[in-house]
Amino acid sequence: MMRLLLVRHGETAWNEERRLQGQQDVGLSEAGRRQVRALAETVGYLAPGYVVTSGLRRTRETAEVLGVRADARDPRLNEAYLAGWEGRYSAQVKEEDGGVYAAWRAGRFHPPGAESFGALTERVLAGIGAAVRRAEAEGHGQLMAVTHGGPVRAFLTAAVGLDPARTVPSHPAGLSIVDIDPRAGSLTEPGAARLRLFNYSPAMSPLDPAD
Repeated sequence: MMRLLLVRHGETAWNEERRLQGQQDVGLSEAGRRQVRALAETVGYLAPGYVVTSGLRRTRETAEVLGVRADARDPRLNEAYLAGWEGRYSAQVKEEDGGVYAAWRAGRFHPPGAESFGALTERVLAGIGAAVRRAEAEGHGQLMAVTHGGPVRAFLTAAVGLDPARTVPSHPAGLSIVDIDPRAGSLTEPGAARLRLFNYSPAMSPLDPAD
């Protein structure tokens, strides 16, 4: 089995302001760097042999603060494209659009022109699958993917059946661990992935994390 460490990036100023980022390229805030530093000891102990980040700045900075060198950068691990919601305050969306925010959070709705949850899931599975194959080919037993809340949610839904309507967003600098069978034909096959740890964050800040 291979161990997959899924890390959400630390907070950005937009997270602190409860603004939806999507694929906007926002860097870490100082609070986000503190959150990541709190996780660094755990990551150092786990010692991932292969590290991949998304193509966005906040994940690259998270890897740097964790003290790991990224072996690859894969835009398939980018956050979901949210079209006209990007840059908007989540409270504003909730107020203006009724129940669609909760439906989006549960993977059942996407804003006009935005990426669907299904499309996000498909590309994230492809990106993680490629990283698993590369890590296995190089002889590594542990792989770390530094990504975003949406991709973490999509992967865990597809691979281990975690219902996004029944979970809080991943904490900033939060860690989830999944045991992966690299010999499986698909990461969504029964038994191909097992959840070992969900949403661990030493900083636990904020307790009500932003999407």
